[in-house]
Amino acid sequence: MSDSKVIVRVPATAANLGPGFDCLGMALGLYNVVTAEATPSRLTVRIIGEGEDALPRGAENRVLRAMRAVFRRVGRRLTGLSLELQNAIPVARGLGSSAAATVAGLVAANSLCGEALSRDQILALAIQLEGHPDNVAPAFLGGMVVVVQETGRAIYAHVPVPAGLKAALFVPDFAMLTKEARRVLPRRVERVDAVYNIGRAALLVAALTQGRLELLDVATRDRLHQPYREALFPAMPRLFGAAREAGALGVFLSGAGSTVLALCQENAEGVTQAMATAAREAGIGGRLLVIPLSPQGTESTLVRSNTTGPA
Repeated sequence: MSDSKVIVRVPATAANLGPGFDCLGMALGLYNVVTAEATPSRLTVRIIGEGEDALPRGAENRVLRAMRAVFRRVGRRLTGLSLELQNAIPVARGLGSSAAATVAGLVAANSLCGEALSRDQILALAIQLEGHPDNVAPAFLGGMVVVVQETGRAIYAHVPVPAGLKAALFVPDFAMLTKEARRVLPRRVERVDAVYNIGRAALLVAALTQGRLELLDVATRDRLHQPYREALFPAMPRLFGAAREAGALGVFLSGAGSTVLALCQENAEGVTQAMATAAREAGIGGRLLVIPLSPQGTESTLVRSNTTGPA
């Protein structure tokens, strides 16, 4: 490993997609890049971009923790490591930043270890470390993914997504931690609400598979988590309404929030501006992004140093 470095690119993700609580997710065209190089003795972590002033650089760093998990699994000893994290994914905004860090670390370490673990083993380890398969699976595999766990194993399938769909994002200035966003959810739900979500999750998959985008407005609605998370984000319904009025095909809270994501084919810029106006009227600042969906998942390139020298 001492003469190798690996460059890993991992996408942001949106989980839940409205009704698909904890089982639907999609990769987005916004990426973190991790460069990892084995060194003789020293550990260094450099963070550039999102989270550079807040993310840990020691043992609690998620990329480093994931890499160490692989080294332990394959019986390799980590002597030294140089890590550079170029982060474009906002932190604690429901865009899968922690899943991206975990997946990137696993893929980087596995590459440095000669691909000792299979893709299924990497996915299982990512879910074990991260605990959110609906973020981990699309971050690793790309595209839109349905993922469930059965007898301790992740079962997943890709959902074809029509070309030309874009994600129009309003990324608020405030964070919503997953722990807090889950704390406000009820322990039990009414059967009518469970049926509501089951039907719409199924409709969402069918609508995308068949290219029936006119169904997305209904298919992205939810009763299991978003109504309760309004306690943390009271302006959420106002932003949803503004996006729909501006022409969004469907709109939902990305993951646990706080990002609001609208699916668009046309007028994506207008949709983001409409959400920004609604947010401003509610006294909320934020950033606007229009990005494509990402059919690619995590990609890695191994660069081997030339240690032989001239003849």
